Amino acid sequence: MKIGLYFGTFNPIHIGHLIIANHMAEHSDLDQIWMVVTPHNPHKQKSSLLDDYHRLHMVHLATEDYPKIQPSDIEFKLPQPNYTVNTLAHLQEKFPKHEFSLIMGEDNLNSLHKWKNYQVILQNHNIYVYPRLNSGEIDEQFVNHQKIHRVGAPVIELSSTFIRESIKNGKNVVPMLPNKVWEYMEHNLFYKK
Repeated sequence: MKIGLYFGTFNPIHIGHLIIANHMAEHSDLDQIWMVVTPHNPHKQKSSLLDDYHRLHMVHLATEDYPKIQPSDIEFKLPQPNYTVNTLAHLQEKFPKHEFSLIMGEDNLNSLHKWKNYQVILQNHNIYVYPRLNSGEIDEQFVNHQKIHRVGAPVIELSSTFIRESIKNGKNVVPMLPNKVWEYMEHNLFYKK
């Protein structure tokens, strides 16, 4: 089975994340998309980042009607700070019959050469890249790389940061979130302060 790994803090998960994940599930050769919730790095102070399990629960709520999209807490069980290359090695060991690929925006592709052991990632895994506005120049080594596949997904310029700031300022963000995620956030008064 071909699994696309879509990493993020999902703080909170929003419709932009779902549009990209669903597009990858329906319009690429990937069989499933795993939304990998990135845990809070214990060495970093990030007060705006909700508890890991609240963010994971919101991903569960957002994806329960999408059979090809699954939440994953795989990184919760790995030592921190963690690197993508370690997560991929762990997943390949745990699920040897699956083929794992990365899903990333063009903006992340620009910094791929700074990732730990990025050559190992490219040697062993495909990368599916969705477009972003203002992503800058792509490093020449990645332009026609056989493991990097550009997917003509919709350009979604919606960020979790914008949603959090809007909530803090009393703005209506309901159209930007899956209904169950909005209800959970509202019930728990998330991002209000």
